[in-house]
Amino acid sequence: MVKKFIERFYVGLILFFLYAPIIILIILSFNSSKSRSKWGGFTLHWYKELFKNQSIMNALYTTLIIAFLSALIATIIGTAAAIAINNMKKTPRTIMVAITNIPMLNADIVTGISLMLLFVALKFTLGFTSVLISHITFNIPYVILSVMPKLKQLNPHTYEAALDLGASPVYAFFKVIMPDIFPGVLTGFFLAFTMSLDDFVITHFTKGPEINTLSTKIYTEVRKGIKPEIYALSTLMFIAVLLLLIIINRRNTDKKSPVRR
Repeated sequence: MVKKFIERFYVGLILFFLYAPIIILIILSFNSSKSRSKWGGFTLHWYKELFKNQSIMNALYTTLIIAFLSALIATIIGTAAAIAINNMKKTPRTIMVAITNIPMLNADIVTGISLMLLFVALKFTLGFTSVLISHITFNIPYVILSVMPKLKQLNPHTYEAALDLGASPVYAFFKVIMPDIFPGVLTGFFLAFTMSLDDFVITHFTKGPEINTLSTKIYTEVRKGIKPEIYALSTLMFIAVLLLLIIINRRNTDKKSPVRR
């Protein structure tokens, strides 16, 4: 009994430290006072002001577009790369997996400065395109390492049987291989989308003066003082992610539950 209480208390303490800052942020988004230390009463004013603030909405729009496009392109390239690596012999495959892990272990500042120097050396104008290419670059390893475990679980004879039965390689891939690796592909896409949405360091070094994402916008706001509209935006983003996780978990639970007759 005491052991269970200690375990639950320990887990509760961890969750408290994880989510206490988010709870405070949500509370501040409903505070009519701009002061973080004084409660001025409940209000939805900052949510209304959020949608009127053109600079924040432009940063949000840019962030979502870059995150979606980079995740989609990285998923396509990463899935193809994972299939190619999986079909290699043992030694080349081991080397390629090790190379794939390097960008993930590298500090973001190293990747950001390296990409910036590459764009400058190629005389590439820093802006939306440079940020998009940078995000695709650091997202690809996450997709590869998400798809690889699913490829290892495949039965290679199923694809060969489909070819023997007259299916074309493309048709056999989309009808035999893709359904089995799709959970890994989807995981890679969401992981890439989240990493792109959250990135600051690489974006900071590869963006031009005319473009801002949410992370760089908040960074510039910190110097002058964060506006309460940012609290409202962060709250909406947290609720959206929470609802998405609940829906995905419910769907997974429904699929795993036995069918009653």
